Amino acid sequence: QARLEESGGGSVQIGGSLRLSCAAEGYSNFCMAWFRQAPGNKREGVALVLRRGSTTYADSVKGRFTISKDNVTNTLYLQMNSLKPEDTAMYYCAAPPSSWSVCNWDITAYTIWGQGTQVTVSS
Repeated sequence: QARLEESGGGSVQIGGSLRLSCAAEGYSNFCMAWFRQAPGNKREGVALVLRRGSTTYADSVKGRFTISKDNVTNTLYLQMNSLKPEDTAMYYCAAPPSSWSVCNWDITAYTIWGQGTQVTVSS
């Protein structure tokens, strides 16, 4: 059964860095995404990596975050640099129902979610 498990969250000071990981079990060769949700806010897309490796980022994280995927270990990463307080949120990795599904910013496109990992940025 397909399963995702995030790790790597934590507390960091403004301007710091964190690297999130998402271990994928039960499937491979999917497009995948990182989403985040702050208290009282809707879940929003952060970064996508498509099957062939191309990437897309939300405007708010462009130039600071990098998404990557290791297809050998089936692990998704999110390198986050120059962190800001507004990056504080629960971060989730997500995958669509099949390797032929499309990844986009619509959360309904994803049927497999991890449990989330908390990122807190403070001064």
